[in-house]
Amino acid sequence: MARKVQRVVFDEMVRKILPNKVLILFGARRVGKTELVRTYLKTQPKESYLLLNGEDQTTIDLLEVRSVANYKRLLGNCTLLAIDEAQHIPDIGMKLKLMVDEIDGLRVVVTGSSVFDLSNTLGEPLVGRSNIIQLFPLAQMEYAKSENLLETKENLEDRLIFGGYPELAHLSNSNDKISYLEGIVNSYLLKDILAYDGIKKSDKILDLLRLLAFQVGKEVSVDELSKGLKGISRNTVESYLDLLSKVFIIYKVGGYSGNLRKEVTKSNRWYFVDNGIRNAIIRNFNPLNLRMDTGELWENYLMAERIKFNSYTNKRSNIYFWRTYDQQEIDLVEETGDALSGYEFKWSPTKKVKAPGAWKKNYTSATFEVISQENYLDFIGA
Repeated sequence: MARKVQRVVFDEMVRKILPNKVLILFGARRVGKTELVRTYLKTQPKESYLLLNGEDQTTIDLLEVRSVANYKRLLGNCTLLAIDEAQHIPDIGMKLKLMVDEIDGLRVVVTGSSVFDLSNTLGEPLVGRSNIIQLFPLAQMEYAKSENLLETKENLEDRLIFGGYPELAHLSNSNDKISYLEGIVNSYLLKDILAYDGIKKSDKILDLLRLLAFQVGKEVSVDELSKGLKGISRNTVESYLDLLSKVFIIYKVGGYSGNLRKEVTKSNRWYFVDNGIRNAIIRNFNPLNLRMDTGELWENYLMAERIKFNSYTNKRSNIYFWRTYDQQEIDLVEETGDALSGYEFKWSPTKKVKAPGAWKKNYTSATFEVISQENYLDFIGA
């Protein structure tokens, strides 16, 4: 039987559900936002909260009349309002602003699977009235609470291939895991994307994701992507990339520069938030001994896990890659305040890797470390 994994943000969520404030819980579909809220609600007296679903037309109708009297009737004696997938409710930001401003002591928690919608509908109306938490697929630092080191080592290959979506923890059969991930790609992912006006070419969205999936850890130019997609303009490709970022499928990493002439700064690298989604896009769930992209999987996994760790520990770092035109490079550069740290990712290093000469010469106070299977758990906080 699968063990229940305790989400690391639960205690922070509890602290941030405050009177006359709105807690916004962001994250891709199926990463466990609803389950996290329901777990919290189980700690509350049943008569003290109201749980609504933003995708339900009844909920939309109940909130349609924007008046204090209407919302007080709806809430009754409840002092806590929870709304799942709140981005589907028209003018939800203005409606929540009215509630928390006018209904004394009301606590609100909402979830959403799109930065675009929630930033636009919640952002401005709730300035000074909200807290935000981002939830990711399960992090190794969360698995570590319920498994020993031997189990972690045994599960590493599975996580490189299938990723960390919570439901996978309850599936032991590889075929079931594949079906689940393909279902996310073909339904939830496309459902969010096609909800936007003007997005009609779902096949081109998937083609774009496939191009990115085969270039993890490499610089990708928008012009090259446009040519590869045939018939899709550069501006359209940029809008697709922006959209895919805002529904938590991919994220961009730019080049770091200390204003040295030879540093690459105008191109970007793209990574997937979850390895399983990346592999579902290219329909390759082969074991590592049958793959040619183990290095790419390792790099994508470590990047994602580091971002989760930084987010969950409130470490405010800017992330970059670093490369010079003469091909000296570092996979990840973290800028934390005035401190600069370089990390090179190696699945199976065959020789000792040293910091690039240009890095040591120009960033004398910066650190450099190789992350391999031997020390990666320290790097990702597990």
